[in-house]
Amino acid sequence: MIEPQGKIWMDGSFVNWADAQVHVMTHSLHYGLGAFEGIRCYKGKSGSAIFRLQEHVDRLFDSAHIAMMQMPFEKKQVAEAIVETVRVNRLEACYIRPLVYIGHGSMGVYPGDNPIKLAIAAWTWGSYLGDDALANGMRARVSSFTRHHVNVSMTRGKISGYYVNSILAKREAKADGYDEAILLDTEGYVSEGTGENIFIVRKGQIKTTPLTSILDGITRSSIIDLARERRIPLVEERFTRDDMYIADEVFVTGTAAELTPVREIDNRKIGSGKPGPITQALQKAYFSIVRGEDPSHEAWLTRI
Repeated sequence: MIEPQGKIWMDGSFVNWADAQVHVMTHSLHYGLGAFEGIRCYKGKSGSAIFRLQEHVDRLFDSAHIAMMQMPFEKKQVAEAIVETVRVNRLEACYIRPLVYIGHGSMGVYPGDNPIKLAIAAWTWGSYLGDDALANGMRARVSSFTRHHVNVSMTRGKISGYYVNSILAKREAKADGYDEAILLDTEGYVSEGTGENIFIVRKGQIKTTPLTSILDGITRSSIIDLARERRIPLVEERFTRDDMYIADEVFVTGTAAELTPVREIDNRKIGSGKPGPITQALQKAYFSIVRGEDPSHEAWLTRI
């Protein structure tokens, strides 16, 4: 459960958490056209910092552009509002959710001149898939649901309504006793999780799904950079579900999921059934950076 915080930023000003409400006729509530970001702020030895803030703001604006929603604020204003939301709520570590949505006015699938609204909330949130999964790996299943086709849902946008697909896949996986779902694309290749990008490791080489039917994950990009810095061979290439079964290691990445190992898929043990050495090395490097312990990646942090 989300613990209510003090304030939420809405359209340029802060309102009390309990008063941050929208009208029931809000267009995005009925038709699902909105855009959002998930951002994390971490507490480190030298204070708190937001991870890759500018990249998240850029992607939020890209998503709004794809959805033909004219942002009512400039990028700099949004970045400053995100930082201020963390400060106002006196949060040392938190998850941050900016949401762009279409307000009420016209009804029907064409929103007309309905206003474009922006809200930013922040709250304390621990490990998305659980501390045990982060340390020891999670169990996943390949979903019966297929991920988006690139000409049905424009996959570069982090669009609210697209996540109905994720909700259905996640519910199916949880009902069957798994932690997470892995979705295939419309041609049967591995796409992504319900909110994560997927990596496999085999014979010392990392492979991850190319930017075809998947969201361009910011954590994904960071892990690719970290692997290449360590001269770990990495390719962005399609792979199949049985490539995952015979992989030495599998892990997923995302702002919420961070870097979580996968120990089992479809009742098949992955590798030794424990997080492998490459997974552990990249996870350690990632957490060192987000906690401000690696000065070589200070540019990825926005200090609070």
